[in-house]
Amino acid sequence: MGGFFGAVSKRDVTLDIFFGVDYHSHLGARRGGMAIHDAKDGFQRQIHSIENTPFRTKFEKDLRDFHGCSGIGCISDSDPQPLLVRSHLGLYAITTVGIINNAEEIVGQYFSAPGHQFMAMSSGKVNATELTAALINQKEDLVSGILHAQKVIQGSMTLLILTEHGEIIAARDAMGRLPVLVGRNEEGCCVSFESFAYHKLGYQDAYELGPREIVRVTADGFESLSPAGEEMRICAFLWTYYGYPNSNYEGVNVEVMRYHNGEIMARDEIHRGMLPKVDYVAGVPDSGIPHAIGFANRSGKPFARPFVKYTPTWPRSFMPENQAVRNQVAKMKQIPVPELIQGKKLLFVDDSIVRGTQLRETVEFLYESGAEEVHMRSACPPIMYSCKYLNFSRGNSDMDLLARRTVQELEGDEGQAHLEEYADGTCERGQCMLKAICEKFGFTSLGYQSLDGLLEAIGLPREKVCTYCWTGRE
Repeated sequence: MGGFFGAVSKRDVTLDIFFGVDYHSHLGARRGGMAIHDAKDGFQRQIHSIENTPFRTKFEKDLRDFHGCSGIGCISDSDPQPLLVRSHLGLYAITTVGIINNAEEIVGQYFSAPGHQFMAMSSGKVNATELTAALINQKEDLVSGILHAQKVIQGSMTLLILTEHGEIIAARDAMGRLPVLVGRNEEGCCVSFESFAYHKLGYQDAYELGPREIVRVTADGFESLSPAGEEMRICAFLWTYYGYPNSNYEGVNVEVMRYHNGEIMARDEIHRGMLPKVDYVAGVPDSGIPHAIGFANRSGKPFARPFVKYTPTWPRSFMPENQAVRNQVAKMKQIPVPELIQGKKLLFVDDSIVRGTQLRETVEFLYESGAEEVHMRSACPPIMYSCKYLNFSRGNSDMDLLARRTVQELEGDEGQAHLEEYADGTCERGQCMLKAICEKFGFTSLGYQSLDGLLEAIGLPREKVCTYCWTGRE
């Protein structure tokens, strides 16, 4: 997916940008970038691949060359950024988080005349950040341009712009699927995807942008340039998977939500008389662990960690090009605790089940390590649709998703008309899907959190939370 951090101050902000961006590394693993502005020397910018080396390691050597009182930076799972753009609106740096589903149509409609060109990436596609900037530059000022871009883009677009005057323009996407927060201290302000990133740097919570809102941030404060819209569809996966434990979105803490979510799952299983007899409840590291703690607390089953992930030399960002090497790295990360596995009946909670590839390897690993039973629970409903708004669960086809693929195997095209039933584990079709996945993966039992249970755990009104990947409804 991706994340960003920016700051404007009466002092040099290079280290704030460096550490603030680094604290977004859990949101992306492909590229990182920083752009710093100095009133005298102008912009300095650097972009690095972070696929094999963490952001902090890659950018440490650049710190001596950066200086300035304003800057932005990003972690990205897609295009190289921030970009430097020169137009009639001036020189500015821009970074974005989102997806443009109609990029080819936009290029064809707005930029097909002679004289227009874009730098193509190796895939041949246009850089989404560059395309967004081109749309912004069609208008006479940045605010009008951002509103125009958000209107034209199908998908979502959240962005930061660093101007040549040392100001930051922050814009939350039209439906507020991602958060944008402003922090403040005595010397200036920052803008961030994650609040804990600026808490550690001495900034305090000052403001949270509403959907579609555009804000100018300076060293002296912040002001809204375009008001927030009334509708919001913030992504539920921020709580179940993406978000860091101490993050807060719309006032709801990630770790607390996950505990509550696990408790609700156990509560509902107990109510249905479906709670299995197990020796331990465990979480699939790392984001499944808090869901499992909540499940264990409510079920009365002891919590344990039958295996841990070894990450000092195999961090998340390590992505070998060779598939065989990637598979071997996945196995090398999983370190068993034999005393907690051999002869034990285990119930695992994972944050989600998307394609099922890694889950299959995990279950095989547990049985190879001597587990007697492996019960699996997903902390969210079956994923039936690839996300249209962010990079989560995206693939070449919805049939890449385990739940959709299983439905097709069970009932063919007819089954695709009954996805809601298949997502409900209490009805006949839902039970058939659970049984088929259990047989395929070797689970002793399988359960998914219900949509009602997940929304209860988040605690926001249903109409303010995006649930597209489960329901297909916007």
